[in-house]
Amino acid sequence: MIVLALDPGSHRIGVALSDPGGSFAFPQPPIPVAADHAHLAAIARLAAERKVERVLVGLPLRLDGREGPAARTAREFAAAVERTISLPVELVDERFTTVQAKRERIAAGRNRRDRRAPPDSAAAALLLETWLAARREPDP
Repeated sequence: MIVLALDPGSHRIGVALSDPGGSFAFPQPPIPVAADHAHLAAIARLAAERKVERVLVGLPLRLDGREGPAARTAREFAAAVERTISLPVELVDERFTTVQAKRERIAAGRNRRDRRAPPDSAAAALLLETWLAARREPDP
């Protein structure tokens, strides 16, 4: 099953796709947010081209687990995606994915200019990797 992960932001949407076996997450080029909602059509095209079966949308919860304005925006985005592509859309806690993506760039020795590039799709890939790993873990 191919899974599409989306990390919505105000300017760009981070994108990652799984392999068919659900073992790996691959960052894709981010999709720019458009006032005319063309980003929804771009997501629909990508989902159709890659034969996606499920979509994950990052839900930015506060540190204490409560939802704030960003989480409400993510829920609205997830609902719009679901209406557009008619696939199951699941909201996934994305706390720390952007921070972790930035830390991984530093650990990998990326230069300062490369580290400043938005981590949108890297964060989406981390979100997807976490979700895939949780599905592989055996039930207790």
